[in-house]
Amino acid sequence: MSSYVLLRHHTCYRYDRPVSLGPQTIRLKPMAVAQPYIQTYALHIAPPYTTQTWQHDVHGNTVAQVIFDERVTFFDITIELEADLTPRDPFAFDLHTDAAVWQQPEFGQQSKTMVQPFYVHAPANTPLHLYQDACHAGARCERFLAHWLPKAPTQTVAMLVALNKAVAAHVGYQLRMEPGVWSPEETLAKQSGSCRDSAWLLVALLRRMGFVARFVSGYLIQNTQSPNGEDVLTCDLHAWAETYLPGAGWVGFDTTSGLLTAQAHVALAASPTPEDAAPVSGLLDHCEATFDVSMQAERLFLRNCA
Repeated sequence: MSSYVLLRHHTCYRYDRPVSLGPQTIRLKPMAVAQPYIQTYALHIAPPYTTQTWQHDVHGNTVAQVIFDERVTFFDITIELEADLTPRDPFAFDLHTDAAVWQQPEFGQQSKTMVQPFYVHAPANTPLHLYQDACHAGARCERFLAHWLPKAPTQTVAMLVALNKAVAAHVGYQLRMEPGVWSPEETLAKQSGSCRDSAWLLVALLRRMGFVARFVSGYLIQNTQSPNGEDVLTCDLHAWAETYLPGAGWVGFDTTSGLLTAQAHVALAASPTPEDAAPVSGLLDHCEATFDVSMQAERLFLRNCA
């Protein structure tokens, strides 16, 4: 079966009157780590814009900025990309020897957030300090960790796998269409949340344990079964967490499935906080707006000719 997939992603904004849009930032181009698996990519914008530029943001994401000089009544974004989803081993990385075992943090009124000692082996030009702020991990996060850590594996990778599964088991998945991300404390209190809520929770837990961690948004393309039992491809905007490990680089953990990220995950943007990884952001006049998104994924069987 072909591993090549064509994805079409269409986002529509409709406004109840002509409005002025500020510069719109679009974070819907696959990150550098995903580029080797992207065969073609196209971004289409409507209505006609005044200026479109590509640039790298402060976190290294490739983003498009679009400027409209005229008032508009709609804003459409269409992405078309062809991706190679050949299965990949998510554990195929070389971990630095000193990172094989991690150090447990301390909790209590006098304890301070630590940083895992093996980060001294990270490249000097890697801005890891941007991804260490543990201020979002409050009392509920500490209680969750205090309960879970006594049974945590001592080997780093095994512990990360187990923690990811623990979050996936503790937080029931729910589809949330409203914007925004719940705080880690709120997600723990509700014991449920969207993919972005549980991913942000894992980021907070990892940072409280002294790990460098970031929030990632992207596409999840996977096989599902239709009501009549046929295999079909589905695609959704998704979110997950990544932690940096010396030697391995950024390693992704999907808190919805409890698995590591692999070929089905196409990373679009990564940042210290969810707000800076939003697919689209920008200023808008006060108005009544409606939002709709559609995605289609199909296999490209002609790629099997090799």
